[in-house]
Amino acid sequence: MSSTQTTTLTEAQSFPMTELRRSTSKDTEASPVEDAMAEVDAVQSEPATPVLKLVVAGYSFFCAGVNDGTLGPLIPYIISSFRIGTGEVAIIYGTTFAGWLLAAVTNPIMTAHLTLGQLLGIGAVLQLLAHCLRPWSPLPLFCITFFLQSLGMAYQDSHSNTFVSGLKNVPHRWLSFIHACYALGCFIGPLIATPIATAPNSMAIDGWKRVYFVLIGICVLNVAGVAIAFRDTLWSKLHNGPHSNSGSGSGQKRNRAAMAGMARLLGTKTLWLLSTFYFFELGASFTAGGWVVEFLTTVRGGELATIGYVPTGFYGGTLAGRLLLAEPHVPVWRAENAVGVQRTGMSVASKLFPREDQPAALGFIFVLAQAGGAIFPSITGLIAVNAGVAVLQPIVLALFVAGGISWWLVPKVAQRIE
Repeated sequence: MSSTQTTTLTEAQSFPMTELRRSTSKDTEASPVEDAMAEVDAVQSEPATPVLKLVVAGYSFFCAGVNDGTLGPLIPYIISSFRIGTGEVAIIYGTTFAGWLLAAVTNPIMTAHLTLGQLLGIGAVLQLLAHCLRPWSPLPLFCITFFLQSLGMAYQDSHSNTFVSGLKNVPHRWLSFIHACYALGCFIGPLIATPIATAPNSMAIDGWKRVYFVLIGICVLNVAGVAIAFRDTLWSKLHNGPHSNSGSGSGQKRNRAAMAGMARLLGTKTLWLLSTFYFFELGASFTAGGWVVEFLTTVRGGELATIGYVPTGFYGGTLAGRLLLAEPHVPVWRAENAVGVQRTGMSVASKLFPREDQPAALGFIFVLAQAGGAIFPSITGLIAVNAGVAVLQPIVLALFVAGGISWWLVPKVAQRIE
């Protein structure tokens, strides 16, 4: 870590990506900056600690974690059941990347037209639909479900992340909470997948596909939680002022404003450095977690019924790091060298961007990070077609080194005057 970054973290200050908006006059559309500051005012109506919304936000991350945590232990079964190789498994990660990429492109426009509850609801429903299709899917549809899953996860988790970072009461702790919920889901995923996949099967579908019935139940609770906790914005319209519903012209102005703001943000070096850091770090984590079971059974000759539990050790360390590094009074270099890297990075990001840019910036960083978690496991699978899954170790090591270099280049976290 460079000397410019050995700065003690203070509480991340941000604001939610949605809520009510207002215009500055009766006849003009609010600018992106004025819309953003209106959102700051809107969050003041929230209680200091909206417990139910925090629980639901954390649960959405838990759902995402269970989905990601079950895939690694199931890859050997997927290969055997569909009679495919590691190259075809790469398609699963490729469709996941496509979902995150689409979310990155559409997020600014979605945010300009939909409320927080509606964005979270769409994300939750897409994830439920994906899991409902998986037990009955042939290989092509099975791969498409990962596109739906990642698209829904991108909408729900990126907006939940930004909502939590904008809370008035110790947002850094609640960021640690929701990201710990994701790690908890990853930790529990192999504990769900391995015993169900190896148990005797009397159903008409492959035994490993029964895992998705559990995930369907988890996602039903996710949809219900959003409907209850965020009902205040789920059925409401996004208000931009007394003349905001004047027709398609207003919507087109919001689209142009959203895209112009995103284009300006994409021209900043800081955004790309932080995004690159997350891109490599999550790429390393997802590559290791996704392929480690196949690696240990194929290269090391392990028994699938027991090796399937190995990812719990990896994700258990991640969970411990996110819980133990919840306080911001830890030098950035130390937090990065431990395991609390993701929550720390989000806190740093909330300081490096002005308030009006934070929703788009944090959303873009979050989405690009998850895209890295999809594309590098896909590349690993393609390389493994000829070289074997033994390539896992050097690829993961190279990704961690690339992430460390990116983090080193991130600008100093300075005291922001607002």
